[in-house]
Amino acid sequence: MLVSAILTSVGINSALCVLFVVLYSILKKQPSYYEVYIPRLLVEGNSKRRSRFNLERLIPSTGWLPKAWKLSEEEMLSSSGLDAVVYMRTITFCLKVFSFAGIIGVFILLPVNCSGTELHQIDFEDLYSNSLDVFTISNVNRGSKWLWIHFSSVYAITIFICYLLYHEYNYISSKRIAYFYSSKPQPHHFTILVRNIPVSAGSSVSDSVEGFFTEYYPTTYLSHIVVRRTSKVQSLINDAKQLYRRLLHLQSEPSEQKYKQVGLFEKKVDRLDHYGKRLEDLEQNARLEQSEDTHAAFVSFKTRYGASTVFHQQQSTNPTHWLTEEAPQPNDVFWPFFSSSFMGRWISKLLVVVACILLTILFLIPVVVVQGLTNLSQLEVWFPFLKSILTIAFVSQIVTGYLPSLILQLFLKIVPPIMEFLSSIQGYISHSEIERSACNKVLWFTVWNIFFATVFSGSVLNQISIVLDPKNIPAKLAVVVPAQASFFIAYVVTSGWTSTSSELFRIIPLICSLMTKCCAESTDDEIEVPSIPYHRDIPRILFFGLLGIAYFFLAPVILPFLLVYFCLAYIIFRNQFINVYAPKHETAGKFWPIVHNLVIFSLVLMHAIAVGIFSLKKLSLASTLVLPLPVLTLLFNEYCRKRFLPIFKSYPAEILIKKDREDQNDALMSEFFDKLATTYQDPALMPIQYSADSDSLNRPLISSAETAM
Repeated sequence: MLVSAILTSVGINSALCVLFVVLYSILKKQPSYYEVYIPRLLVEGNSKRRSRFNLERLIPSTGWLPKAWKLSEEEMLSSSGLDAVVYMRTITFCLKVFSFAGIIGVFILLPVNCSGTELHQIDFEDLYSNSLDVFTISNVNRGSKWLWIHFSSVYAITIFICYLLYHEYNYISSKRIAYFYSSKPQPHHFTILVRNIPVSAGSSVSDSVEGFFTEYYPTTYLSHIVVRRTSKVQSLINDAKQLYRRLLHLQSEPSEQKYKQVGLFEKKVDRLDHYGKRLEDLEQNARLEQSEDTHAAFVSFKTRYGASTVFHQQQSTNPTHWLTEEAPQPNDVFWPFFSSSFMGRWISKLLVVVACILLTILFLIPVVVVQGLTNLSQLEVWFPFLKSILTIAFVSQIVTGYLPSLILQLFLKIVPPIMEFLSSIQGYISHSEIERSACNKVLWFTVWNIFFATVFSGSVLNQISIVLDPKNIPAKLAVVVPAQASFFIAYVVTSGWTSTSSELFRIIPLICSLMTKCCAESTDDEIEVPSIPYHRDIPRILFFGLLGIAYFFLAPVILPFLLVYFCLAYIIFRNQFINVYAPKHETAGKFWPIVHNLVIFSLVLMHAIAVGIFSLKKLSLASTLVLPLPVLTLLFNEYCRKRFLPIFKSYPAEILIKKDREDQNDALMSEFFDKLATTYQDPALMPIQYSADSDSLNRPLISSAETAM
């Protein structure tokens, strides 16, 4: 790819970034778009709609930048939780890495690459016509002593990244403990989920749980609540909610048509009576619907240490009975999990594996198309009738520089929601576990399909042959990875710069808001504050980190583009945490191990490429001296795993006991324990007040007496 094609892509995406920022700064000040750009501030009461017109609303401004910049980590921790802090520290980690790498790459490695003549000598007079390959290590002459600079840089960046990784892992693990200490008593710290409860003849699940824990944990056992299958009840309740909203809208709008024609003879029916009768029928059906026990229960204890002790112990001589796991936060429970059988969940896991494999194979189709667009000669073979158009310089620059990464980015948009759906049917009991599973799926899908499929030209057989012949992986990576440097630079600009600025502009929510205002019957619905989709954004950040580490010594020209991306992400997401996103679920930093593992993988990948490239460049000694690096990196990873990872799985006894002792003198604990007995009740079984007549407004849809305690 020529320099001119990359500059065309940079120009287009820079213009889009500026456009999005300008439009955001204007629309953010319009009261009619507050629910799009500042929903969190509206709901929290920190901002009010202004009806008076002001000319300043139409003038672009940068007032949001200082607010986002001044946001401290402690303020973010208190308002958005530890997950938001981990997310932002991931971005700052990448900024530190690529600031250091950028200094070495741009000021030391890039001049060395340009001084080589292996491919051809760089023409500074006609810079735009040069191929980007002259800026890569491919242009350094074979056997050149200048390659030792690249060798030294590989060692330097590895040591620097490992130092930062250790510091961050240590910092975040200490933050996780401090976050636990500072938190008020949380229900999930005192509760576990027990499954596969054996029930003897003539007794219920509730009786079995009560008898078992009263006998074996008499001093710490507090209460339990049996979980029931309520999928049918939930469906009826959702229908009732929709009808109730329609009734409210009809009653509040005098101008609304009160009658409608129904039946074959178009009989005139009062809509209020019609909806009211349907609502009463739904209420009756919901009360008659029997929800069966799932042989699972949330069991609560008097201390955190008591709950943790039960969780870590095998409860029965039969290891398939009385299975225990940590309970999620009450609002984090994924209730559909309990409506599926054990066999259904087992089949679903197999289907998810098959679906991921099929999706990976199908995604190779757009990858092949994209690779064809980056190669003009191949494109002319596929579409001979386009030869005359492709000879136009500007058209060819757009086709090879901008269009490929745009197409790939559009296809990649559908992957996160698909992976989230697949994770939801795998048998996870909480939304946060589903999101972390989806994050892992999206991350490795992106690494395989965007990186490996691209560098190996999207050939399935080629990729399989590489996996089956691991000895030749470094040599093959050394050939194909540098050749795709120009494509990934364009990808960073399109998927990084433009996507991040569009996150600020919030295109999809804006379109949905406009459509709702045009088509919806009522605009009285409560404003819904979104939560940040970590399963979409964390993989993107980590993938760009992988690109930067892999191409650090191969094509350092990519580093300035990555630095611009991370700077944009840093300021824009801080702004979004202030104005838009509010936490719905909290994992207390459990996303960091995913970040750590991907960085370690990126380092080992860089080492494998380095071994191959130095062998290819006839510098066998350097290739041999690189071999200890992946071994040392993996040993470092193992140390971190032993030292820090257990803290992210469960809290140590020392911390739990200290926290329990502090609570012994807290007068509010008795009130907390009283509420804990009903905290994990299924929302489908909670009393609600949707009814068509005023008398039944005070009657719950499902009586609390029907729930198991």
